[in-house]
Formats: sequence, structure tokens, C-alpha cells
Amino acid sequence: MSITIGYLQEYIRASDYRPELKEKYFMKLAEEVGELSRAMRKNMRPTNENDIKETIDEELWDVIYYAIALANCYDIDLGKVIPLKEKINNEKYSNGIKFEAR
Repeated sequence: MSITIGYLQEYIRASDYRPELKEKYFMKLAEEVGELSRAMRKNMRPTNENDIKETIDEELWDVIYYAIALANCYDIDLGKVIPLKEKINNEKYSNGIKFEAR
């Protein structure tokens, strides 16, 4: 199964789109970054593939979720922004790896 940024944006927009709450989405993002930090510090990994509660795995998704929810609040198409930003990064840091959207 392949999941795209576009699909995630559509999915989150359909289930959780409240632009008037963008400040709350940002506060949740900050909270989730803190929870990710705690999970990383404690190296919390799943004990089995179906139990991700309070693990790095779960917290990473929460961070991604709220970042995408914020993008939706501002009508930002991440599928268009990511290649543009990677072009800037590649020019600035010149790592020799070309970003190619598929």
C-alpha cells in the first residue's frame, strides 16, 4: 500500500477541517512534538507491530497529522510545496541528491 501526501491531505481535510481552530492545531502539534521527544528519549518502540501506543511510531504520526491539518487550514498543497522547498534545500546544501517527485 502506498500513501501519498495528497491522500493524507484529503483524508485529514474530510475528517478534521476546522480552519478557525488553526491556533489549537498548532498547540496540538507542539504538544505532540513534546510527546515524540519523550518517546525518543525513552526509546519507546512497539513490542509488536499492532501495539504502537505511546511509541515513537505513534507520536511521529501525530506530528505529521497536525502539520498536515495546519497546511489544510492555510490551503497549502504540500504536494506542490515540497518539491519547491527541496529545490531550495538542494541549492543551499548541495548534497548531490536530486529530489524527483513521482
